[in-house]
Amino acid sequence: MYQFRKGTELLNLCQRYELNIDEIMLRCEIEESGQSRKQIWELMQDNLQVMNDSIIKGLDPDLKSAGGLVGGNASKVQFYMEKDNLCGKTVLKVIAYALAVSECNAAMGKIVAAPTAGASGILPGILVALSEEKGYSQEELIKSLFVAAAVGKIIATNATLSGAEGGCQAECGSAASMAAAAAVFLAGGSPQMSLDAGAIALKGLLGLVCDPVAGLVEVPCSKRNGNTAAIALTSADMALAGIKSFLPFDEVVEAMYRIGKIMVADLRETAAGGCAITPTALRYAEQVITQQND
Repeated sequence: MYQFRKGTELLNLCQRYELNIDEIMLRCEIEESGQSRKQIWELMQDNLQVMNDSIIKGLDPDLKSAGGLVGGNASKVQFYMEKDNLCGKTVLKVIAYALAVSECNAAMGKIVAAPTAGASGILPGILVALSEEKGYSQEELIKSLFVAAAVGKIIATNATLSGAEGGCQAECGSAASMAAAAAVFLAGGSPQMSLDAGAIALKGLLGLVCDPVAGLVEVPCSKRNGNTAAIALTSADMALAGIKSFLPFDEVVEAMYRIGKIMVADLRETAAGGCAITPTALRYAEQVITQQND
């Protein structure tokens, strides 16, 4: 009754039952999993707690990643946020928190893959920062996670969330789409606005390659989380301002999938192209190989 595969189907369900995306997604999950509303809600509540915890851990200025390439950057942005800056406090907090989760992941900490580990900072970075700046309740945040889940479900069904299959557009791009839709929901936007925001965010990241230095989810992955979170937030504001995506959400998802299919393997998580084969990256990769052989 509440099943959907496309954005158009999701919007039709919202209209038919006069419900928002979060409730449609929750009922869809009840049907699919056979679990109770209470069980599913508590699972999402647990996810939110892990997101909060990963931000706290990632803000530790002494945190270092397994590969030694990142750590302490989230703390730097948090400190800079209180100074005269260019972006403003909310945007910088989003960036700091997105970096924090990414750095927590790189240091082998516990995170929520939303939708993947490599893009795990974008959704919590936005939601937790907005909750602090705008006063959203825990209930509202959990509902927004169901909105993000609905967008992720559509992308996973019709395209891919895998960097190895579709490049980083499938990871950070999908995460940005999910986060933008969730942010619109928190701000009181309509289901159509949420999907417009999701489409705008994903369009802005089409073609993004997956090129981890030495195969580690550290560079450029961590800072890319910060950049992408800002894109998601601005996409949400554009949709809330009344800007519509000329291309429907479903068509943008399809375009992302087609782009991933024609993207050469060197640009899809193989560490054989892009940033991964710059001179500095290759020197570092050689050091890693030497250390492993010692």
